[in-house]
Amino acid sequence: MEPSLATAPILIAVLVIRTAVMQLRDPGSARREWAFVRDGVALAGGALTALVVGALGWSYGAYGVVAWALLAGLLVAQVMGRRSER
Repeated sequence: MEPSLATAPILIAVLVIRTAVMQLRDPGSARREWAFVRDGVALAGGALTALVVGALGWSYGAYGVVAWALLAGLLVAQVMGRRSER
């Protein structure tokens, strides 16, 4: 596996581990951190981002771009989900 292909799944794992550690320190924080999953606008933005990244990157990385597209979509959805907190 190329290093660039391994990086995206590692970053996703880091986000999950970070959430678990925060949950241990502050119970209930994981629910707040992942609240964007219940936000339709945030999910739509993340899905659109994943689709665009996947479509544009397909010619460069074929199946390897799927992990990067998922990561980009996840991060965009998470940021968009935080707009309602403020």
